[in-house]
Amino acid sequence: MAITTKLEMRQSQSLIMTPQLMQAIKLLQLSNLDLVAYVDAELERNPLLERSEADTGADGGPDPDGAAERDPGPGEAAGTDAESPDWMQSQLETAAETIASKLDTDLGNVFPDEPGVPASPDPAALGGGDSYRNAATGSTDDYNLEAFVAEETSLVQSLTDQMNLALADPVDKLIGLHLINSLDENGYLFVDLDEAAVQLGVSAERLEGVLSILQTFEPSGVFARSLAECLALQLKERNRFDPAMAALIGNIELLARHDFPALKRVCGVDDEDLVEMIAEIKALDPKPGSAFGSSLVQPMVPDVLVRRASDGGWSVELNTDTLPKVLVNQTYYASITRTARNETERSYLTDCLQTANWLVKSLDQRAKTILKVSTEIVRQQDRFLMEGIEYLRPLNLKTIADAIGMHESTISRVTSNKYMATPRGIFELKYFFSSAIAATEGGDAHSAEAVRHRIKQMIDAESPDAILSDDTIVKLLKGDGIDIARRTVAKYREGMRISSSVQRRREKRGRA
Repeated sequence: MAITTKLEMRQSQSLIMTPQLMQAIKLLQLSNLDLVAYVDAELERNPLLERSEADTGADGGPDPDGAAERDPGPGEAAGTDAESPDWMQSQLETAAETIASKLDTDLGNVFPDEPGVPASPDPAALGGGDSYRNAATGSTDDYNLEAFVAEETSLVQSLTDQMNLALADPVDKLIGLHLINSLDENGYLFVDLDEAAVQLGVSAERLEGVLSILQTFEPSGVFARSLAECLALQLKERNRFDPAMAALIGNIELLARHDFPALKRVCGVDDEDLVEMIAEIKALDPKPGSAFGSSLVQPMVPDVLVRRASDGGWSVELNTDTLPKVLVNQTYYASITRTARNETERSYLTDCLQTANWLVKSLDQRAKTILKVSTEIVRQQDRFLMEGIEYLRPLNLKTIADAIGMHESTISRVTSNKYMATPRGIFELKYFFSSAIAATEGGDAHSAEAVRHRIKQMIDAESPDAILSDDTIVKLLKGDGIDIARRTVAKYREGMRISSSVQRRREKRGRA
C-alpha cells in the first residue's frame, strides 16, 4: 500500500463541555446552601437577573417602572421610555434570534427530557470574556485555596470523623449521626432516647450501646444528658471515678450549696480528701462542646419532604425554602440595548441575557430532576419508611437511572449533598443506596446492611459454650434464605470490629 498525502472529509458527533453545560452539571451537585451562594453571586454579576420577590406589574411580569428606576445603561439617553411597544417587541425578537444562533449546548445527557440544540460550537461566541469566571475569585477555578486554610473544624465534624473510625455497621453509623446532630452547642444530648429509638426503628438497647461508644469520644464529656453525667464521663476518662467521687457527683447539689459536712458524711472522706476532690471537680469542663468556638451552627435543611399521604402512600415534595427564585428582566434588557454604543456592549448584553435565561432554565430542571429521583427512591424504599432501618432494600444508581430514564452519573450528582426529611428522620439521599446479597431459591435479594445487622445479632446472642464460626454463620444465614460466602462473612465481621471465633471464645471464657 502506497503512502500518500490526501484530504478526507468526515462527519462525527461529540459532546462539547461548553460553559453552559458545565454550569448545568455544577448546579446539579450543589447543596442548597452552595446553590444560594452561587445564585447570589450571579445576581450581583448579571444586571438582567432579579429576585422573583420584586414588585410585578398587573400582567404578572416585571414592573416597567421598577426597571426604569435601575441605573441607566452605558450611553442611555433620557426619554427612551416613551418608545412604542412594537419597537420593544421587535428588539426582544431580535435578541432571541441572536441568542438562538449562539446557543450551542446540547443538554440531552444532563436533562434527558429536554431536546438538545444541534449546532456546531463557536469558541468566539462562548468565550464571553469574564462571563463564566468564578464570581468570588474572578478566576475559572472551582474553589479557593484560602477557604481551606481558614476553615475551622466544628464539633459535629470532629465527632463525625471519630465515629467513622469507631463504628463500622451502617445502622450504627446512622444512629450515631442522629445523636451527633441532636447535640447542643455545649455538647449535651437532650433527647428522649426511647422516642429516638422508635423514630429510627431500632431497639433501645442498641441505641444505648451506640451512645456508650460516642461518650468515649473527644472532647471528654460530650453526649452527657446532665451535668453530673458530663463530670462523671471526664472523671472516668482520667481513671478517677472511684466510689467516693461517684458519691460526690451523685450529690452535686450539696456541693453547689457548699454543704461540706454533708458531703464528708456521704463520701466517707476527711477534710483533706474532700478539698482534693473538689479541686478535681473544678478542673473539669462543664461545657466540653464550647471548646470548638461560638461559630453559628448551620442547621441541616432538607431538600425533599416526605409525608404520609391520606391514601396510605407517601407524599413527596420539594422544600421550596431551599429553591432560589430568580427572573430575567426582559424590559430592562430592551431599554438598555437601544443605547449600546458599539458591538462590544451589545455582545456583553446578549451574553448576560443568554446566561440569565440559561440559569433560570437550569434551576428549574434541577428542581424537577431532584423531585423525580427522590420520588423513585421513596417508591423503592417504602418498607424502610414503614418499618425501620433494618428493612432497607438493596439499591444502586443504575436501578434508579433505568426507572426514570436518566444516566447513572446524573443520579450520582443529584444525590450528592441532598437531604430528605422522612418520618424516621433526615437522611442524605446517598444513604438509601446499598449493595445486594443474593437470596437462596430465587427469593428477593437482601441488603448488605441488613445482613451485617443479622450477623451482629447472631454473634451478640452466642453463648461462651457455643461460639459461632464463620462457616456456622454461613450455614445459618443460608437456612434463612441468604446466599453468602464465608469470606464475605469474615469481611463484614472484621468491618464491624468483631474478633474471630477463637478470640471470642477466650474472651467470653475469661469473663465467665
